Amino acid sequence: MSEYIGIAVSFVLATLVAGGMVLLASKLGNKNPTPAKMGPFECGQDPIALPKGHLAVKFYLIAILFILFDVELVFLYPWAVIYRDLGSLGLIEMAVFLGILMIGYVYAWDNGALDWK
Repeated sequence: MSEYIGIAVSFVLATLVAGGMVLLASKLGNKNPTPAKMGPFECGQDPIALPKGHLAVKFYLIAILFILFDVELVFLYPWAVIYRDLGSLGLIEMAVFLGILMIGYVYAWDNGALDWK
């Protein structure tokens, strides 16, 4: 349990620093609201209308797949660190985990989710 104290202290310090900076900025910062500053701002021009056309869902699908397969590394790295302590059962569990991920990858590939057109 003592090996997690450093991580907990880091989180507490990061929270205190971030909260302190937000508090100091809100208390000590200049407050001079004008109509121009309070108006909507978009690339230096007033927004006239919403963008026309359809948003490409393909971009979001690829982003979600990237996050899904990137989260795999979050589980893979700690397993690799303690691999020798887990023995063959740990290897079998990770093989099942990676097998399930590969089934999802092949499914996404087969359905054309990775083709950018």
